[in-house]
Amino acid sequence: MKPRLFKKYFFTTTLIILFSLSMMMMILIFVLNSYFAKTKYSSLGKSCDSVAEYIGTHSSDSLDEKELFNIMNSVSEVAEIEVFVTGSDGRVMICGCGNYAVNGQVLCDVYGKTVPKSILGSITEENGFQISSLQLYENPRYVSARCVSNGTGESSIYIFSTTPISAIRTLLNTILKLLVFSALIPIIIMFFAMFAITYRLTKPLKMMSEATKAMAKGDFSKRIPVTSDDEIGELANSLVQLENMRRSFVANVSHELKTPMTTIGGFIDGIIDGTIEYDKQQYYLQIVSQEIKRLSRLVQSMLSMAKLESGEYILKPELFDFRELLCTIVISQEQRIERNSLNITGLDTIQSVSVKADKDFIHQVIYNLVDNAVKFTDDGGTINFSLKSDSRKLLFEITNTGKGIPQNQLDYVFERFYKVDKSRSANKNSTGLGLYIAKTIISAHGGKISVASKENEFTTFKVILPLE
Repeated sequence: MKPRLFKKYFFTTTLIILFSLSMMMMILIFVLNSYFAKTKYSSLGKSCDSVAEYIGTHSSDSLDEKELFNIMNSVSEVAEIEVFVTGSDGRVMICGCGNYAVNGQVLCDVYGKTVPKSILGSITEENGFQISSLQLYENPRYVSARCVSNGTGESSIYIFSTTPISAIRTLLNTILKLLVFSALIPIIIMFFAMFAITYRLTKPLKMMSEATKAMAKGDFSKRIPVTSDDEIGELANSLVQLENMRRSFVANVSHELKTPMTTIGGFIDGIIDGTIEYDKQQYYLQIVSQEIKRLSRLVQSMLSMAKLESGEYILKPELFDFRELLCTIVISQEQRIERNSLNITGLDTIQSVSVKADKDFIHQVIYNLVDNAVKFTDDGGTINFSLKSDSRKLLFEITNTGKGIPQNQLDYVFERFYKVDKSRSANKNSTGLGLYIAKTIISAHGGKISVASKENEFTTFKVILPLE
């Protein structure tokens, strides 16, 4: 079973949040551990310095062991550490712990033990910081040490101050528990908040998915909900528009196919059953032939549209003269132009421009534009051509006088099956796909096509096409 979007989004977001909180706590513990260790080393160092200062002001003969013990014991109790002194051989001579002298007896665990010379050798008069058991304790401890010279300059006394690592670890564990418990309530609130947010975000997508699946199965009673103005709402609107386009496409195709087929079927049935007299059959057969050609144009246009939209057709650019192509297309419309007494202007002033593009497709675009201009120019009207170019692109314009296009319909003229004047389109043998295909072809070449019009005056189509 495929994981649902809700579960994927919810668990992914939850894991990211938990991971982020865990990393934050780990960094915080690391920083606190470094801070506490640094603070503890500082405290240990100061304790050693206090004892070293006393020892340094007395010679070996004048050193009062009882007074030294009292100082070491005071430092140990105040700083909550253990301080002891060894000779040059590393043997512990005096310890500042409370068990060093109890009723005249020495009960200290480290008294009499020896610190290895390898450790003594790493200690200088300035400092010595490390984590070690000193081979005196069972577990590692924070250790600070000082070396104090006697009057002869010979290093004879070492001062050590230590504290268990477990003390800081206990403190860190306590802080960690406080952090976890203090974050528990916000995490629970955030958990439910993420659940609600995720559900709200994914519910419209789920409903859209169910609606599209139902439509794919042929159930068009489902509707795609539009519940917000954000990107999801835009997606829902796009799907609604797509469904409306699909319905419009099916309706338009059905209408475009039904009209000529009904005409063809009616006239053929009339010829077969004798309703149409013999001397009129030739006339109606010509109409049937025209309708068949209309169907052929429609099917060809739909095939071209399908190839362009699917990306199956690969452009085959070649170098050709745009002016020559335009003149060829205009000449092919010569009979219609003369029949309607149309005036052609601007064509004689156009200069040659070499373009590298798919010649067949560009031919189709220009043919559609010229064909439309001839169709919708009133008898005795004018069609004007204009062609300009620079080093990068050419600008081609074709303007025809006539009824024009209403301003509220200019945004729709490049849509599939759209016809500005549906009552006149049937007489003009239009499929409503020419301009849509023209825009698709020009876009595929990296160009632009636009339209401008003023009712009862003119209509201008402008094509911008890269030279390369």
